[in-house]
Amino acid sequence: MQKVLIIGPAHPLRGGGITTFNHRLAKEFIEKGYDCEIVSFSLQYPSFLFPGKSQYSDEPAPEDLTIHSLINSVHPLNWLRVGRKLKKWKPDLVIVRFWLPLMGPSLGTVLRQLKKNNHTKIICIADNVVPHEKRFGDKPFTKYFLKACDAFVTMSEKVLTDLRSFEKTKPAVLVPHPLYDNFGEKVSKEKARRRLRLQVTDKIIVFFGFIRRYKGLNLLLQAMADRRIKEQNIKLLIAGEFYEDEETYRNLIATFKLQNRIILHNHFIADVDVKNYICAGDCIVQPYINATQSGVTPLAYHFEKPMIVTNVGGLPALVPHQKVGLVAEPNPQSIAGAILQFYSLGEDFFLPQLREEKKKYSWEKLVEAIVALARKVE
Repeated sequence: MQKVLIIGPAHPLRGGGITTFNHRLAKEFIEKGYDCEIVSFSLQYPSFLFPGKSQYSDEPAPEDLTIHSLINSVHPLNWLRVGRKLKKWKPDLVIVRFWLPLMGPSLGTVLRQLKKNNHTKIICIADNVVPHEKRFGDKPFTKYFLKACDAFVTMSEKVLTDLRSFEKTKPAVLVPHPLYDNFGEKVSKEKARRRLRLQVTDKIIVFFGFIRRYKGLNLLLQAMADRRIKEQNIKLLIAGEFYEDEETYRNLIATFKLQNRIILHNHFIADVDVKNYICAGDCIVQPYINATQSGVTPLAYHFEKPMIVTNVGGLPALVPHQKVGLVAEPNPQSIAGAILQFYSLGEDFFLPQLREEKKKYSWEKLVEAIVALARKVE
């Protein structure tokens, strides 16, 4: 098995964690001696459906990767054309990302055409099977896509359970999300804060990533209003672009009089700046209302930052309580309690176990699992 295609978002699309993941996975396959390329989208979302400011990155393309921007997610004739093109390429293995039912019709059709070569094996890496935010058509779109795949990789028990509610017999394995080790080495907290023009001596927790309702920033802002957190003058750095109406959050900040303790960097965080935002915090807070897994967790592991996560989806399994971080219930009172407990224990309390735990999460293990899974496909 030598020719591998990864189908999913890639440069110049600004897909956040999924784009980064695809780039890094392709490089791992190449390092292992495979001929690996990425097939991405010429149009991923119609502009009226895209929640952010821009779908495209102005950063340079990743070096040593071949990326084909071919798939138009809303053009059925394009799906047929692309599928027939990939069928002729005759890859040994296709790894396709699935994160949103909206992509089910386009990807499912491309894969059906591709499979007519009676050669290619198709492995899906499922980030989500049941979406965080439900929409009309979710179930039929998901079913249509899943039927075109031969086997599945999930990165949390929750997604594996959701998958089995749709697809009960095809091979599937659970592999932990590898570390994002492609943003450079960690920098000192002092250096990161100076680069971001933050006070070196402040107590600062960080919320990082695209801001959507299911990520629970509203719960974290309510937790920040807790009298005990105010008394300790703990500050919250919010780093990420709003993917919904930001007035809701600005109103909460005003209502709870948090203006002096909220540092709002509400823009897309370029790859070159990721390490500064993660390293600048005392800990990373993921106050999700619901979750499968999170791309922020492997970032925190890589940069050796303790985490506070909520007890939803796959997050607690990835963040052992009182070892690499703390697990709170998804409500403001519990999150506030976890923040206070973190500062009581101190950042250094978590570092030895965090450094040990991060050894589990490697790209090599993911590649090995995918190749082994493909061998099981008849």
